[in-house]
Parts: sequence; structure tokens; C-alpha cells
Amino acid sequence: MAKKKVKIHDEAEIIKMFGLTRLVGNNKSHLMQEWTDTSMNLNESENYLFNIITNDLAEKIAGWNEEMLKMNFISPVLILGHIQETKKYKTYYEAMIEATVDNYFLKTKADMMIAKGILERAETPYFYFQEYKKVKEPKRDVTAQLLEAFLISQENNKNGKPLYGCTIIGKAWDFMIMENRTYCISQTYDCTKTDDLMQIIAILRKFKEILETRLLD
Repeated sequence: MAKKKVKIHDEAEIIKMFGLTRLVGNNKSHLMQEWTDTSMNLNESENYLFNIITNDLAEKIAGWNEEMLKMNFISPVLILGHIQETKKYKTYYEAMIEATVDNYFLKTKADMMIAKGILERAETPYFYFQEYKKVKEPKRDVTAQLLEAFLISQENNKNGKPLYGCTIIGKAWDFMIMENRTYCISQTYDCTKTDDLMQIIAILRKFKEILETRLLD
């Protein structure tokens, strides 16, 4: 049977097409609750960087385009979240990924992913970031893009392990987990609020622990 090429426009469309179940809230999934129920402290040098990136953040972020958001804010947040490459996994940017899922050919661009790989070739993705400066819109629904990446990775990984990710729309950060055909979206964190940003960093650090103890082959 010939595979069907599709272009997915929004979250509702991908839910219907692949029979997904949607959960929302930190306590709706035991994996999400475990991931987000965490905390941490910054050391002196980390606190210095934290103060630099949060200085007038609410005012600055409104004027940033996507690339400015990445360079001025997301990159240092990843550093504070201890998201660095190791011998066991790497970070990939602007990577095209594809697979045939349920006879549909899916292809999307991952803004950033954490994956096992060799040189420029990613082999087993574990985490995806999809970011966009503007408010959610049908022409670029980052949640749908992340779900598409999850489905592609499930097909390619073939290991039955959950996939983790995050969407960033301006100041709003939503964390996501997909296990089988059920996905859960966390509460929304406002990165311009100090307590929320501290929690974002703590969640990223927790993912590193989950990755190294449960997801790596």
C-alpha cells in the first residue's frame, strides 16, 4: 500500500489522525508528576548568570524574534539546566526527521533535540525543543510539530520508552511527555516570573537525571 504524504496543521488534526489521548496538568500523568515535582538551588556563579538573563526580561522578550530568543535566553537557560553534550548523547539543531507512521509519511524539523548519535547523524532521540516567539497560530502550531516529532521518534526508536519535550511560545513554556499514543502537557510556566523560571531550570535538570538513569540504552 502506498504511503500517504501529509502536512499536519494543528494539534486537533494530529489527535484525530493518530488516535492520540490528550492529558493536561502536572498530576494527570505519573511520569509528568515525577518530572515536574522537583526543585534545586543555584550556586553563586549560576545565580550571577540567572540575574543577568532575567534583568528586564519581561520587557526584552516582547521585542525578540525567534533567533534572539534562542541566543539571549534559551541558550543560557539550557546551561543552567545542565543540558550539555556527553559521550552518550548530543544536541542537534534544525534537524529534519521523518518516518512512516500508520501508513502516513511524516516529516518535520526539530528546532533542537537531545539524541544518541554519531557525528551529525542522530540515531535515538530522547527530548525535543520546539520554540516560536509569537502566540500559537494554525500556520505553525508548535504542539502539533512536537507531537509529529514524537510519533516519528517512536517509529524510528522502536524501544517503547517515553519521549520528553518542551514547547516555548514567547514567555510560555509547556513540558510534554508522550508514552504510546497518550501525551501529557504540563501546566504553563511563565519564564518572566522568577519562581516559574527556577522551576523550568529544575525540570530541565530532572530530565538529565531521567535520561541518564532510564532512557539511555
